[in-house]
Amino acid sequence: MNYESKDNIVTITFDDGKANVVGVQFLDDINAALDRAEAEKVGAVILRGREGMFSGGFDLGEFKKGPEAGMAMVKRGFELLLRLYSFPLPTVAACTGHGIAMGAFIIMACDYRVGSRGAFKMSLPETAIGMDLPPILVEITASRIAKHHMTRVALQSEVYNPDQAVEAGFTDEVVEVDELTRRTTEVAERLAKLPAKQYAANKLAIRAGTLKAMRDNVAQLEN
Repeated sequence: MNYESKDNIVTITFDDGKANVVGVQFLDDINAALDRAEAEKVGAVILRGREGMFSGGFDLGEFKKGPEAGMAMVKRGFELLLRLYSFPLPTVAACTGHGIAMGAFIIMACDYRVGSRGAFKMSLPETAIGMDLPPILVEITASRIAKHHMTRVALQSEVYNPDQAVEAGFTDEVVEVDELTRRTTEVAERLAKLPAKQYAANKLAIRAGTLKAMRDNVAQLEN
């Protein structure tokens, strides 16, 4: 994971050379990067995957280690979503490619999301692969996905291309691949100019109901 700070904007880029899975190392690294951005009081944060792949979701290898390891990773992943959704600094997702399962949830947890046009997939495959959607994932999905797309996205595991993803609510806009860096930087710079204290406070205020439900679900995992 790479941390780059330029002109008060931090870009956190993750690239494991494969599917950018959300595993123990990923969670350690991204939380450390977010800690640093907060400590440095930067203007905004861009989360970026590698070309062609934002993230393919949780590291399935952790689940193979047993239920305890798998649940520990899932809990930390949910805590990351909660952190991102309530993060005091503006966050921008640079959707460099596929966003599947946990990858899509990370994208949705960011304040502004720019997708890359191309043969990329965005989906929540939980129903299709026989998994339940915990309340925290339902809450964040409902807060982002357009109501008339909820059944197709969250229940029927429909796969969306980048242009369809904007209509559904996975992302806010889509640009050509070679425009992604310029556009996400432009958005981050605009958000960084907003009063930081009010941005953080108003984010918590308008998301209070969703954040409470998310926190309650995370708390249940600790019991």
